[in-house]
Amino acid sequence: MSALHHSNPAGIAPPAGQYSHAVLVPAGREMLFISGQIGNRSDGSMASGFGAQIGQAFDNLDAVLGAHAMSTDNLVKLNYYLAPGCDVSEFRRVRTDRLPDPPPASTTVVTELMDGDWLFEIEAVAA
Repeated sequence: MSALHHSNPAGIAPPAGQYSHAVLVPAGREMLFISGQIGNRSDGSMASGFGAQIGQAFDNLDAVLGAHAMSTDNLVKLNYYLAPGCDVSEFRRVRTDRLPDPPPASTTVVTELMDGDWLFEIEAVAA
């Protein structure tokens, strides 16, 4: 299997956080599109607090990747959704701890989420 190619091209500012500006997926690699994962446990209960929800959402993402014989090394693109007023520095700390180097491409949006108890959601593309 050909490796993913992470890119931070010359002529634009370096990434402002832990992400790559682009990730090229070589021809022939299978793509996995992962729906938004929130901080709910396998029994359906919601983790308490922003940091706990981030950790659980990443655990859920790891479980989906693992079910398809993949890991965070296969991540191409992540979209993060944070509820207004959440601690961005806590998000950055957990993200740094959980992602490989080089990191995937990503976008972070602060927005109201579908349920008032949800503080964080992450969706992903892997190859």
